[in-house]
Amino acid sequence: MSTAAKPTRQAPLKVDPDTDKMITQGAHFLGLTKKDLVAEAVHLYLEQRRDDLRSGMVEALSVLDGSLKADVMLLTGLTAEELDSVGGIDE
Repeated sequence: MSTAAKPTRQAPLKVDPDTDKMITQGAHFLGLTKKDLVAEAVHLYLEQRRDDLRSGMVEALSVLDGSLKADVMLLTGLTAEELDSVGGIDE
């Protein structure tokens, strides 16, 4: 017996009126739907920022070591030294 995966629900994208106007005009003159223009633009933007994405992921993962202290650091933005200066974390 196979289990069918739930289809992903499409979520509306809310943008300010000026951005919507640019998307509408760009899509019209490029012969694309607004949805296709936004999808392609996001894809290209993230491709160009791949190194920034990678470094952000590596930085976030380096903080997560499974300890309560790491969780608190990630949630609060405090460094280990800052946490220690205010009493630290009992594991």
